[in-house]
Amino acid sequence: MLKRILWSLLLIIIVIVIYLVALPVPIDPVAWEAPTNPGYSGAYAPNERLKGIQVLPIGDNHGPEDIALDTQGRIYAATHEGRIVRLQPDGSNPENWIDTGGRPLGIDFDNDGNLIVADAFLGLLSIAQDGTITELATMADGVPIRYANDVDVAADGKIYFSDASTKFGAKEWGSTYEASLVDLMEHGGHGRLLVFDMASCKTKTLVEGLNFANGVAVSHDQTYVLVNETGRYRVIRYWLAGPKKGQAEPLIEGLPSFPDNISTGFDGRFWVALVSPRNPLVDKLSGNPFMRKVIQRMPAFLRPKAVAYGHIIAIDGEGNVLIDLQDPNGSYPINTSVTETEDYLYIGSLVTPVLGRLKKAKIGL
Repeated sequence: MLKRILWSLLLIIIVIVIYLVALPVPIDPVAWEAPTNPGYSGAYAPNERLKGIQVLPIGDNHGPEDIALDTQGRIYAATHEGRIVRLQPDGSNPENWIDTGGRPLGIDFDNDGNLIVADAFLGLLSIAQDGTITELATMADGVPIRYANDVDVAADGKIYFSDASTKFGAKEWGSTYEASLVDLMEHGGHGRLLVFDMASCKTKTLVEGLNFANGVAVSHDQTYVLVNETGRYRVIRYWLAGPKKGQAEPLIEGLPSFPDNISTGFDGRFWVALVSPRNPLVDKLSGNPFMRKVIQRMPAFLRPKAVAYGHIIAIDGEGNVLIDLQDPNGSYPINTSVTETEDYLYIGSLVTPVLGRLKKAKIGL
């Protein structure tokens, strides 16, 4: 009897080993070297300055990824349900303004009052105030836009936006989150920064080879555009003018968390939303493609996932950290974006059923 049990256990172990080593997976991991993690020290020393966020109801929706305000001060949020929720300037009366039929992520108003939407399922969209939806771009340089992520409209009307991954499309994977996990695990450089020219109606690739291209922000003086490279914990600057025009370079590297969206704030600052702290195992296995395949074969609940931690920072045009706001308890967690107004910081989240905002006076702004 004991011998039979031992043989059964051995067989089970052999099956598990074969499963973990040989089962086909959708990723082909690339070896890379993760930068040193500064952790929560120095400019990122732990604090609780992000606590006390005011929350605004958004109806039967959740995951207010990004926020934009129109000229009347009304508040718009892109939600997980595919709807754009609109609130009154005082944060009241949430209404389901538009359902894109996809998954809207980054949003920004253009010079004519149209809401420009980076929809992860549908591409780049424009929504007029009467609710008319116009498809602007689904391809760039002959390659389908499979994961439109964030967007910013320049003063000249050009629309800069990111395609997070040309390999792992959000729609094909059923969700933006699942697609992001496999893209980050492979680290194959499938992301790109794009620009859509309203005059020519053409879309052009500016930067490619990014590891999960995310947030996008045009500089205050319009001389460069920033794009968050989530998979490498850094922000990239692409020059639009000057002696370095057409060149890309890191602005800030070695962040302690995965950067999500970035936005242009007041007084020359940029706000970066840090969606989740870095995972030590992911960093440790950056140079080990084989083990990353093994992890991908594990049940989903055993794989690395986002941790509930509230964190946003402001940086300047030199990459210096000016402001660091944290909530270690994650009362308003998984921060995806920051939109600054005269009085508030509106803060997005991947998971919350409410929209958060923080009075600037509370943090001395």
